[in-house]
Amino acid sequence: MMPSDPARPAPPTRVLPPDGPTRLTRLLAIGLLLALVAHGLAWELWWAPTGRGTLAIKVLPLLAALPGLWRWRMYTYRWLSLLVWLYVAEGLVRLGGDSSLSARLAALQALLAMALFAACAAHVRWRLRRAAASSNPSPH
Repeated sequence: MMPSDPARPAPPTRVLPPDGPTRLTRLLAIGLLLALVAHGLAWELWWAPTGRGTLAIKVLPLLAALPGLWRWRMYTYRWLSLLVWLYVAEGLVRLGGDSSLSARLAALQALLAMALFAACAAHVRWRLRRAAASSNPSPH
C-alpha cells in the first residue's frame, strides 16, 4: 500500500446530523450512565456501605465516559458497552452473596448496566446502519 500524499488532503468524511433514534439512544445512554453512577455512589456511601466507602471509586471509569457520550463519540459508546459488563458481573456476584437490601441493590445495578449496554449497542448499530445507507443509496 502506498503512503498517502501529504500535499493532498484526505477526503472529508460525511457526518450525518443526528436523527430521532440517534438522539433517543444517546439520551438513554447518558441517563442510564448517570443513574448507574448515582446508584453506585449511593449504594457504597449511604444505603449499604462496606468499610469506609472506598468501593465508591468504582464509578470513576463510568464518569470518564460522560464527555464522550455528550460529544457523540462512537468510540466511547463502543468501549462503554464492553465496560458495563464488569458492573453486570459485580451485581450478579453480589446478588448471590449478599442478603436483603444489598442484594436488591446488586440486582438494580445489574439491570441498569444491562440497560446501558442495550442503549450503547443500539446507538452504535443505528449510526452504522444509517451511515451505510447514506453512502450506498438504493437505486429506485
